[in-house]
Amino acid sequence: MAQLEQIERELISESKIRSRVRELGQEISRDFDGETVILVGLLKGSVVFLADLAREITVPCHMDFMSVTSYGNDTESSGEVRFLKDLDEDINGKNVLIVEDIIDTGYTLREVVKVLSARNPKTLKICTLLNKASRRLVEIPVAYNGFDIPDAFVIGYGLDYAQRYRNLKYIGILKLIEK
Repeated sequence: MAQLEQIERELISESKIRSRVRELGQEISRDFDGETVILVGLLKGSVVFLADLAREITVPCHMDFMSVTSYGNDTESSGEVRFLKDLDEDINGKNVLIVEDIIDTGYTLREVVKVLSARNPKTLKICTLLNKASRRLVEIPVAYNGFDIPDAFVIGYGLDYAQRYRNLKYIGILKLIEK
């Protein structure tokens, strides 16, 4: 259990996450009633959230993925956005919902929105599990927000630090250890 020694505390419990994901699925289903929506997960952090969210959505949905990074193995965004994997599906004229694990400065998502908007989707909305608005440096229109969180480095439920902690069932705050 050495990996748990770096967790300062639990921020959002498994039961609160489960409940909020159910509510988000209901909101999305209501808003896209009678339509199909493409859920675009941003790898790797959104995978757990996207899988749970998709099971709560009652309208037809497809899943596709992009891999975009600005963190590497650090706790601070580098500000440089790199696209590692693009969508497989054509989104022209389709409803697209970007599913993100966390929005911090907004730089990464701004670039994703710019790229996807140029492909002429019918609608393009954003759903995030976690919103760290206090760190926002660019405006991001979030249609579906799971939780507003404080300015702390969070892990669990898909979020990682150096590829670790994604498998936690809750959201925790990483204890930063001085070297």
